[in-house]
Amino acid sequence: MKLKSILYSVIRLSSLLTVGCLLITNTAAQQATKHAHNADRSTLRAMSTNLWWKNAVLYEIYPRSFQDSNGDGIGDLKGITSRLDYLKSLGVDAIWLTPIYPSPQVDFGYDISNYEAIDPQYGTMEDFDKLLAEAKKRHIRILMDMVLNHTSDQHKWFKESASSRTNPKRDWYIWRDGKGRGQPPNNWQSDFGHSAWKYDGTTGQWYYHEFYPQQPDLNWRNPEVKKAMYSTLRFWLDKGVAGFRLDAITNLFEDQNLTDEKLLPGTNEFGDPNQDDSKTNNLPEVHDVLRDLRKVVDSYPGDRVLVGETYLPSVQELAKMYGAKHDELQLPMDMQFGFNHKLDVKIFRTAIDEAETKVNGNEPLIVLDNHDNERSWDRFGDGVHNEAIARMLSAVLLATRSTVLLYYGEELGMVTTPPARKEDVKDPIGIIGWPKEKGRDGERTPMQWDGTRLGGFTTGKPWLPVPASVATVNVATQQKDPDSMLAWFKELIALRRSNPAVGNGSNTMLNHDSENTLVWLRHSGSETVIVLANFGAEAKTISVADDLKANGLAASSLMVLLKSDKSGARTIDPARVALPGFGVVIADVK
Repeated sequence: MKLKSILYSVIRLSSLLTVGCLLITNTAAQQATKHAHNADRSTLRAMSTNLWWKNAVLYEIYPRSFQDSNGDGIGDLKGITSRLDYLKSLGVDAIWLTPIYPSPQVDFGYDISNYEAIDPQYGTMEDFDKLLAEAKKRHIRILMDMVLNHTSDQHKWFKESASSRTNPKRDWYIWRDGKGRGQPPNNWQSDFGHSAWKYDGTTGQWYYHEFYPQQPDLNWRNPEVKKAMYSTLRFWLDKGVAGFRLDAITNLFEDQNLTDEKLLPGTNEFGDPNQDDSKTNNLPEVHDVLRDLRKVVDSYPGDRVLVGETYLPSVQELAKMYGAKHDELQLPMDMQFGFNHKLDVKIFRTAIDEAETKVNGNEPLIVLDNHDNERSWDRFGDGVHNEAIARMLSAVLLATRSTVLLYYGEELGMVTTPPARKEDVKDPIGIIGWPKEKGRDGERTPMQWDGTRLGGFTTGKPWLPVPASVATVNVATQQKDPDSMLAWFKELIALRRSNPAVGNGSNTMLNHDSENTLVWLRHSGSETVIVLANFGAEAKTISVADDLKANGLAASSLMVLLKSDKSGARTIDPARVALPGFGVVIADVK
């Protein structure tokens, strides 16, 4: 779900204006002392070294758009199975499937009407079992998308709940009286536009919906709701899934007193007054549920994992999602720089350093792209150097201590292609908010497998148009080009696997005062790697010799492991490192 990401970005950018550069200890001995005193962090890392999801590459698949096997224009499970070898060649450890459960498809699957079945447009349960088995053969795990905040209004639970005020399931959802005739209970707004309350004429009350009216929120203060939803998780865990991505997980609870949200200046893309969301988002009770969910997955073998959709305003709030005893989410999504829409080296430096030093030794999960936001190619691109910027950002993503989430097509450089006309919009929020809000169709266009008109996605009419960029931006073309975006991603992922420092080392930021370059060390045992990224269009030549000495590394040369500019020497003088515009160098410190 798109959880007021623009507001969070504003909060994040405002807070960063007052953040000073973090101090780096000056000697190797001081570094060792610092880490020795941080026993909790080092112990946690030692315990988690062999966890499959630690430093893994996760890959989000939007099933409608990945591969159609039957020509109906909608991607399906058989289509995904047919592309597993591609995912294996890329280096993917697990795939996250956005919802494939039965659904009226108002929100394209995030309005679930049955949590324990497969929507026929995606296939059958047998197709899912085959996908699970074939993925396992290739050492690829499957993560399901679990929507706990709400159901479809077509779910049997809600139909019962809405049937009368005395129905046993009435309290499974959030029903309230209005303030007066035709007036909702309070001023809360839906993330998808207008009031978050819908009046039901049959029972004379209003029900709450954080998202579309067809997605009524469950009442997580009801023990029966918790019991039912935990049972749903066990259904899929029993089938062998590796875990869950938890949708809108911070929205499970609302203020019981229905206190109005505070109004903020201006209006949003739907024409509604901007408002705070402190009464409907990230309430303390969420952590009780997260601990319960963790107990459920921990009761199964195989290191099952919980990934959280956590748009949060600060690293302090993000750190809470892991749990005070490391007993909540293993991988809350870190959106601290991925969705700030600004290619500012200071923001990236601070956010990466905070992910290393302020999440209590837990594993970061840094995200640049997903199905709810325009692609990073367009958000960070300047219209001239988009490919160079995308390569640089992918290196920042994949060479940082973090589990990584990729969005399908990100490895090709797929672009956002929004509809040009309102009548072409499929995503309802694009219809409600047009033209300021054009919806999320643009980042959900079909995967581009080859350069044909339909991109190898389908033989029928695709549910969304295949972009014109397919002619050059596609798997078949890029697999033949050793200098393609796809080849670059494969090299980066292979380096994560082969080099202990890049794969599992700590992060230490250098060059804190630079306005244009981001430089950091990755260190594991006797291995030390330096990563240098130029955030500017102009070429730079910088020295890192003093920074290396300050960290106990008297290196006479840097041995290039990977760089965006394939020309030049493979050995570099640390006193003169040349970085082309938006260039990257990853090198062994010798």
